[in-house]
Amino acid sequence: MIELYRDSKVYIVAPAGVATGGPELLHQLCFHLREDLGIESYMYYYPIYKLNPVHENYIKYQNPYVKKIVDDRRNIIITPEIFSSIMIMNKYRNIRKVIWWLSVDNFYLSMISEHKFNYFFEKTVNYLSKIFFDKVIYDIEKLMYIKFGKMNSSVLKTFEDIPYHFVQSHYAYVFLKNSNFQNVKIYFLSDYLNIDFLKTKTDISKKENIVAYNPKKGYYFTQNIKIVASDINFIPLENMKREEVIETLQKAKLYIDFGTHPGKDRIPREAAILGCCVITGKRGSAAYFEDVPIPDEYKFEDKEENIPRIIEKIKDCFENFEERYKDFDYYRQVIKNEPQKFIEDMKKIFGNVP
Repeated sequence: MIELYRDSKVYIVAPAGVATGGPELLHQLCFHLREDLGIESYMYYYPIYKLNPVHENYIKYQNPYVKKIVDDRRNIIITPEIFSSIMIMNKYRNIRKVIWWLSVDNFYLSMISEHKFNYFFEKTVNYLSKIFFDKVIYDIEKLMYIKFGKMNSSVLKTFEDIPYHFVQSHYAYVFLKNSNFQNVKIYFLSDYLNIDFLKTKTDISKKENIVAYNPKKGYYFTQNIKIVASDINFIPLENMKREEVIETLQKAKLYIDFGTHPGKDRIPREAAILGCCVITGKRGSAAYFEDVPIPDEYKFEDKEENIPRIIEKIKDCFENFEERYKDFDYYRQVIKNEPQKFIEDMKKIFGNVP
């Protein structure tokens, strides 16, 4: 347990004006620390000069924010694993530091992306190829992972003096354990879906033969599936408001995700809770039942030779949906229990203010 004092303050670092799964989780933590544990907690946004740092999606949390962190050993600073966030934390000497591994891969990829012109040629070729031929030539995601894999583990030595690490996934836990961190404490602190998804009721009798997918996740491999299965209706979840995503997933019988799964991703859970069957790859957290607890028959390595089997499974879900829907009962129950587990995990880490 992390010791707290009556005058302890917790600062949570987050990018200003950004609405994705990671920032939402950071806001949820700040909210529950204040509301459920009575801990004085604040958001700290970067860059600090942004006039309206609170994205409209997170106004509902009513989290206070500060532009200055008090560097005192009684206080705690929590940053996600993103390189730019960690650099902010490293400016302070006395405050107790926590890295929250919302993903594993994004730490390395955020370091790579600091170099503005990485894969400039490949990205340009893909951009032009998409316009003229409606396909991409280079799998940028895979190229980045080749570079990620070659990065020396000595990079992690930088964080050996950080005593506390939270992990959002079993994948992150295994990664830290295998990195041979010494004298650090690792705590599980996962997440839960936005209430808009949890409270929505879906009539599965109205489901249609639609496959939903996120074009930002495993785009190259998904495009290859689409080319072979041209008779299947694929709908990308892009340029949609939250309500439109919900509406699409309520109609779809299936959601597929062959992305990298750098942490315990939200969209597969959103799809499952809205009544979709889910097919994933086996990268990252998807490789672990603890993170994506679905039957193994719905997980495929993203290899060309597996495409016929994937298409066969898609059609099986279409034709026998009511039976296949039941294969995800356990996954849906786990998702429904996540809000309570989040509170329980927080209490194990922080306890209550003295």
